[in-house]
Amino acid sequence: MDISLMVVALLAAVLVILLLLVTRRVRLLRSGGIHVALRTRVDQSGKGWHWGVGRYQGDEFAWFRALSLRAGPDRVLHRDGLEIASRREPEHAEEPNLPHGSRVLRFEQAGVPAIEMAMGPDALTGFLSWMESAPPGKRLPWAS
Repeated sequence: MDISLMVVALLAAVLVILLLLVTRRVRLLRSGGIHVALRTRVDQSGKGWHWGVGRYQGDEFAWFRALSLRAGPDRVLHRDGLEIASRREPEHAEEPNLPHGSRVLRFEQAGVPAIEMAMGPDALTGFLSWMESAPPGKRLPWAS
């Protein structure tokens, strides 16, 4: 097999994968998604952030990793029992890995290791409104 044919086939495969990633991201954003960075390794290093798109699905917040071809969400946060443990400004080393103007929220939920999410001001306002707006009959732990 000719080496140039193999290179062309490899480049075509890479272009198809890139097209699928872009199409998935655009589809998620157009269906009400927001830019959110998430990390599950909560430590002082500032490393481990992953870009993604978050989307509200009733009482769940589904997070889809940006560089993934997975059809479903990579992480699902349930509104019931979800609690913001702390809020902070991003550290200087974290800023390039997060959406512009982000605030970092640390979440704790019963039975789940702590995670951090970072989102811009508009996305944060919407997220906090979603957390506070439980359907009738549901009582959230922070609501009195």
